Amino acid sequence: MLELKNLPNILTLLRIFLAFLLLCIILYGGILLPPPIHPTWINYFATLTFCIASATDFFDGFIARNFGGMSVFGEIFDPLADKLLMLSALIGLLVWNRADAWAVFLILSREFFITGLRVVAASKGIKVAASNLGKYKTGVQITAIAFLLMDYSFAPFVLWIAVAITLYSGYDYVKLYSKSR
Repeated sequence: MLELKNLPNILTLLRIFLAFLLLCIILYGGILLPPPIHPTWINYFATLTFCIASATDFFDGFIARNFGGMSVFGEIFDPLADKLLMLSALIGLLVWNRADAWAVFLILSREFFITGLRVVAASKGIKVAASNLGKYKTGVQITAIAFLLMDYSFAPFVLWIAVAITLYSGYDYVKLYSKSR
């Protein structure tokens, strides 16, 4: 029987699978859903996949913290799964020409930089936990990506709001790390 403490790791693995599925839907949606199916259904399936995957991020953390499911696997693979999901969505949006390449570059640069900073901090025994600002950043990124996947006209504006919050939260992490050294 599935123990609740293993569920966060299963959700993390599901998120990794859904990241690959999302990119497949974006890249091969026309083959997977050929005419007479209307092409907008590709948007719907991509958005649904992305939103389900994003929800697993919330639930795996909630279950791990509240029901004793914290693990070394989760500490390493949960952030990796998050990055893979964002990477697949943003690459797909670039392929669809719905996201500005600079916005994607800035978001991904911040994500990789902060991941590197966390590795350096961990090697020195310093734990830089996710802040509330980091959680808001994730929420705005998820919202922007979902709007872009649906091809809403205002979505590029929301993406640039996400970029601003993403960069500011990166600055906040650097500031916290600098104070903890």
